Amino acid sequence: MGLNSVAAGAAGTWELGDLTVNRLGFGAMRLTGSAAFHLGVPRDRGRSIAVLRRAVEWGVNHIDTAAFYFSALRSANELINRALAPYPDDLVIVPKVGPRRDESGAWATWATPEELRGQVEENIRQLGLDHLDVVNLRVNRTGSIAEHFGALADLREQGLVRHLGVSNVSAKQLAEAQGIAPVVCVQNRYGLDVRPAGSEEVLRVCGEQGIAFVPFFAIAGEGREQGASATHDDAVTEIARTHGASPAQVRLAWTLQRGPHVLAIPGTGDPAHLAENIAAGALRLSGAELARLDSLHSVGCSPG
Repeated sequence: MGLNSVAAGAAGTWELGDLTVNRLGFGAMRLTGSAAFHLGVPRDRGRSIAVLRRAVEWGVNHIDTAAFYFSALRSANELINRALAPYPDDLVIVPKVGPRRDESGAWATWATPEELRGQVEENIRQLGLDHLDVVNLRVNRTGSIAEHFGALADLREQGLVRHLGVSNVSAKQLAEAQGIAPVVCVQNRYGLDVRPAGSEEVLRVCGEQGIAFVPFFAIAGEGREQGASATHDDAVTEIARTHGASPAQVRLAWTLQRGPHVLAIPGTGDPAHLAENIAAGALRLSGAELARLDSLHSVGCSPG
């Protein structure tokens, strides 16, 4: 199984447009503190930088981030810039835009279509880039996303953005976006035991059209942004014991085996957890194990 070998390429690769990434990536949200945003204790800056550098050494070349990933003392984008610039040629950094926080850290009104340019430029500035390889539009509505996605499509035409993705969308919203500009990835909530209504359809559509499906909170339970760990069903624990793996590794392996187009972006500020997460890419579950795990879920609300 090779769980003693830490290499992000063990799960294979996928394409984000014309960019090839290892399917096991990294989410930067938790780099800023022991929990996301202003919650918890700020992480040691040197340790977070070391985690980023180690991730890249182990083959991670897809990093999810955002300018609004910051805590009282830490900024995810600044940490990425400090740790990894000048960036490796194959590193794909994928910020998301849409949500907005004020200087105090409080959530503010989401960006209007006209304000998305400023958010894109802020990510470019913080990361020390001259353009973004991929940017995700995070959606907070159930209706049309045409104005917001169209604004990003304009920035793509102007060269500020190379490829576009969407986050927290329904299949209908994905189709609407594709009618405006190509979509290379969809980042939705999706995990072993909680899959929002409609998520299986989005997963299927992405597979049929060659679009990367990038789940978030694939390990975390209902605590989500608060950093709470998932509770583990007996089946997860038993399968983990069979493979000499952790329950979190089983969850990641299940996620990656949902399809060759499914990517994973587990995040952590802990070097030991980083090694565990990356090693999960080598874990292969049997058909019987997958079937047993697939029955462990509740259906939530539709994205929005």
